[in-house]
Amino acid sequence: MAHVSVIGAQWGDEGKGKIVDWLSARAEVVARFQGGHNAGHTLVIDGKVYKLSLLPSGIVREGKMSVIGSGVVIDPSAFASEVARLKEQGVKISPVNLAIAENACLILPLHGELDRLREEAAGAGKIGTTGRGIGPAYEDKVGRRAVRVADLRDLDGLKPRIERLLTHHNALRTGFGAEPLTEDDVMGVLKEAAEHLLPFATPTWQLLAEARRAGKRILFEGAQGVLLDVDHGTYPYVTSSNTVAGQAATGTGMGAAGSAYGLGIVKAYTTRVGSGPFPTELTDEIGQRLGERGHEFGTVTGRQRRCGWFDAALVRQSLLTAGIDGVALTKLDVLDGMKTLKVCVGYKIDGREIDYLPAGMGEQARAEPIYEELDGWEGSTAGARSWAELPAEAVKYVRRIEELLDRPVVLVSTSPEREDVILMKDPFEG
Repeated sequence: MAHVSVIGAQWGDEGKGKIVDWLSARAEVVARFQGGHNAGHTLVIDGKVYKLSLLPSGIVREGKMSVIGSGVVIDPSAFASEVARLKEQGVKISPVNLAIAENACLILPLHGELDRLREEAAGAGKIGTTGRGIGPAYEDKVGRRAVRVADLRDLDGLKPRIERLLTHHNALRTGFGAEPLTEDDVMGVLKEAAEHLLPFATPTWQLLAEARRAGKRILFEGAQGVLLDVDHGTYPYVTSSNTVAGQAATGTGMGAAGSAYGLGIVKAYTTRVGSGPFPTELTDEIGQRLGERGHEFGTVTGRQRRCGWFDAALVRQSLLTAGIDGVALTKLDVLDGMKTLKVCVGYKIDGREIDYLPAGMGEQARAEPIYEELDGWEGSTAGARSWAELPAEAVKYVRRIEELLDRPVVLVSTSPEREDVILMKDPFEG
């Protein structure tokens, strides 16, 4: 059976949560493979809203196994809070339906503190981090200072690691004028983390291998979007992990994930949170309308998202770098009632026209979008569940996007509700 890897193909906030939830009805296992609780997925099921940051979107469906892979960095406190909140909403969470990779690294309070100290001191150089410690935690991971979930089974044996960790962090804290931390400060946090995480800790690579051998369908869930990828995104205004489809293999320990069907989630217009280049950004009434109709506020941060026209040139670039086979188009209904729509098909930089966004910050800042105009539609697409229910102009808009992206649109989401989806091709069928 085919597996599917779902990633955002823009700057995140494309509606991955709903699509993953919808697809999870067709899968037995849902696995998160990168990022942390800086991700934000909102699910609307029978009018009830579920907000997820760390847990896989499949957790709200009974009978599905949810996995947090080794590529994810885990804040134990955020994990405990999210589990408690979902349980209050009636979601059942136990080791029966949730597994955490024992080799996943932890986010500790010192990581969040360092994140915020740096951002506050950066002034005009701020990159728009969420301040949740994601970047510093990944730094400690590659610096071989991190504490992993499995380490919580032997806290006494962790003391040399804690010394190494504090040697690094206290030097930085001193430079920012913050008080140094002691071993007791960290150990207290780790003891509490052990209570929350160890019941779910397991070799998830083994669990996934067994699921694959049993012929179960596995859905790999990414966070953020390709344009925030640390290698292929609009650096340095990016996240601290790789967000492309190939990361599913590394971030779960299941090599076969690299051959999964790559499904890119694409919003029918463009948004981004925080600083960084945004060639098609609209600061006028149209941009405001998109933000209001699309309820464009970050699930995690609450920050208002910047809005703009659909950027086909940039999405085409992200699909190529990320290994995407098909597209799920979301929030088409937000465009209802707009007489004219614009789509960016390339850029003009210093008098020359190109069809991709260069890697240099200076060129990105000078990129002027080249637009193609399309007719809007008067009718409503909200709640449509079949191709025939869409206005003719909406169909033409989707078809033109397919042409510009050189990828088929296999799903169209027409509202936040779980079942308001038009399916053209099942990604699990390859």
